[in-house]
Amino acid sequence: MLSRREFIAKGTGTAVTVAAAASTGLLAGCANSAASHPPTVSSFHDLAGPRSLRAHARRHGLVYGSAVVIPVVQRNADFASLLSEQCGILVPSNELKMVALRPSRDAFNFGPPDFLYDFTQRNQMLMRGHTLCWHESVPGWIRKIDNKDDIKQIFMDHITTVCKHYAGKLHSWDVVNEAIDQNSKLPGGLRKSFWYDNLGPEYIDLAFHTARAADPDVKLTYNDYGVEGDNDGDAEKRRLILEMVKGMKSRGVPIDAVGIQSHLNAGMKYGQGVGDYIEAFRQLGLEVYLTELDVNDDKTASSDLAERDAIIAKTYTGFLQAALPNPAVKIVITWDLSDRFTWLNGIGSHRKEQPNRSQRPLPFDTDFKPKDCFYSLRDSFDRRKRA
Repeated sequence: MLSRREFIAKGTGTAVTVAAAASTGLLAGCANSAASHPPTVSSFHDLAGPRSLRAHARRHGLVYGSAVVIPVVQRNADFASLLSEQCGILVPSNELKMVALRPSRDAFNFGPPDFLYDFTQRNQMLMRGHTLCWHESVPGWIRKIDNKDDIKQIFMDHITTVCKHYAGKLHSWDVVNEAIDQNSKLPGGLRKSFWYDNLGPEYIDLAFHTARAADPDVKLTYNDYGVEGDNDGDAEKRRLILEMVKGMKSRGVPIDAVGIQSHLNAGMKYGQGVGDYIEAFRQLGLEVYLTELDVNDDKTASSDLAERDAIIAKTYTGFLQAALPNPAVKIVITWDLSDRFTWLNGIGSHRKEQPNRSQRPLPFDTDFKPKDCFYSLRDSFDRRKRA
């Protein structure tokens, strides 16, 4: 089974079909604390319009949306309809990553993301780009080049071409993704990567300057994971990212936002650390986006579906209570909308405890029925005071 990073780095349009599954019992009495919701709906269409996540988010100064695997949207009409009803913004999970977009030096595969852009326009949605530079999505043909000046030119040309192709169309770009590794021995905790090795630490500034030159209006974002928890490792990563961003601001690097991926673990508590982190960026004049929200419940022992769903919903609520009060937070995106397509079920490293049990991390189940965490999300939006 693929590791987490191998799965995403492939940049393919493969969707993982989820079987209905087991359960979780980590928090006593959790079922009673799940978000309240109305009687069972007969169809996901019953939650469209003013009852949707999209509408509840908008009423409180937020945009809610989802990552998608584009071929799923193309071939599954029901899912496309669900997206159009629930989401105000979409982001392709894989198809704008370099491996998927650049099959060769002279070719760009804009077809799938262009389809998604057209879909968003037909449904009055925004679209954001993910990602221009990521250490796990470097095409093999680039790795064979041994001339650093040539690599730098390819790097700049790639960003320029892609950003110009979508200039004036996208809400935001994840310009650089996951450049910090708190266990790294490099200065500033920068991750050792193909780009670092060939372009030096300046590759980050270069990526942002190049993107801004190609699209003056799109919001440019630095995106990373592992910063959400109240533990020493996450705290150190938050410190390193904050110092990096402060340095970028002092050098005049055009950065508009920071993305918190928000891959959560069921039953964990989230609070002061992420709240202070968001406030630090607000004070720098930056927006904050929750870019890849979901909840991994592999370590939850119970196999009762209701109990598992209640714990997942409570985890959503706890994290959003820490993050959403800050007006810097503008966007909440779940990493897909239905359990049927969650990336977690294709990742061996995220199913070590329960390898034969499908995960349930998202607002809708495999049959597109709303779960407790749908209502937790909606209630969390409603508790936010509009800035």
